[in-house]
Amino acid sequence: MNPLYAQMPATIFEKMSALARETGAINLGQGFPDSNGPEDVVAAAARALSEQSNQYPPMAGLPVLRQAIADHYRVHQAIDLDWQSEVTVTSGATEALAAAIFALVSPGDEVVLIQPMYDAYLPLVLRAGGVPKLVKLQPPEWRLTEAALAAAFSPRTRLAILNNPLNPTATVFSRAELELLAHYIVAHDALLISDEVWEHIVFDGQAHIPVMAMPGMRDRTVKIGSGGKIFSLTGWKVGWMCAAPALTHAISRAHQFLTFTTPPNLQAAVAHGLGKNMDYFVTMRAEFARARDRLSAGLSAAGWAVLPSAGTYFLSIDLASSGVTLPDDQFCEQLVREAGVAAIPVSAFYADDPVRSVVRLCFAKKDDTLDGAIERLRAVRQR
Repeated sequence: MNPLYAQMPATIFEKMSALARETGAINLGQGFPDSNGPEDVVAAAARALSEQSNQYPPMAGLPVLRQAIADHYRVHQAIDLDWQSEVTVTSGATEALAAAIFALVSPGDEVVLIQPMYDAYLPLVLRAGGVPKLVKLQPPEWRLTEAALAAAFSPRTRLAILNNPLNPTATVFSRAELELLAHYIVAHDALLISDEVWEHIVFDGQAHIPVMAMPGMRDRTVKIGSGGKIFSLTGWKVGWMCAAPALTHAISRAHQFLTFTTPPNLQAAVAHGLGKNMDYFVTMRAEFARARDRLSAGLSAAGWAVLPSAGTYFLSIDLASSGVTLPDDQFCEQLVREAGVAAIPVSAFYADDPVRSVVRLCFAKKDDTLDGAIERLRAVRQR
């Protein structure tokens, strides 16, 4: 077996979800909603399955979806994309990440990774032969600093990977932070993979800021999106990557030997969804914000120290500020087995020197699910 993978355990998401199934716990660990997605989008997939072709679609994706992606970003983020040369459909955002990393990283290239980070980044970089250079964020602000970036970037930097909004911290990077990162990318003649799958799930009146639109970044950025996140259809695994023609051409060479293509009926349905009017996206954000506030208020009233959540499906408990001395992984293990709530230790999102006092919870759940979890966590505090 390839030694890179032989040394890796099952992901923390698989482990905690398995424990939730085994114990009958309320699963606030893995990030998927209780809903089945928008009815019209699901119906569009069913229609396409019976009325349209089920054979191989084009490797770059159905034209109707690629056009819909370009139109969507033109309306929502004022980015002008050529759907034919700058948009590629992938089987989920993780496949987009793999294709981009495998195409752009050569053995010995340094890759700047901001941790805590999505757990696929590091193994993909290592598999491509890249050398990770880690930037560590600290709670409770989780902010990028010039000192941290200056220490990570070097003449050998080829690529940086950004996740904004950031899973697991639920933070949204400020314009100043994004401009700082863009400055280092341009100054080092590097490239950026900008993982923006949470771009529509931002709260409190904030607007998503695409790095691609910043000065000097249009031809240096691979912007990654996800229909699964936008429409709460995480099992569909329909993603995409947007990049200048030269980058798109390079990445497509890797994409063609990964999944090659994605189910055509799901592509057609996501194209339908991306054309929804603005009201859908406003209402969707408001509903997630309401669930966030419900969980946050309940946990705070129960005595837990809750960190702010500016985006994503997640919020976090600060164990240290809550008076808990257990490391986060031990806490989560006891929580699922003894209290019946599955959560994720944020230390699992670090490759080195992890923060071990923060636990992530998913609030994209029905009210009764959240209320049940709150009551169980209230009982933990009382004990």
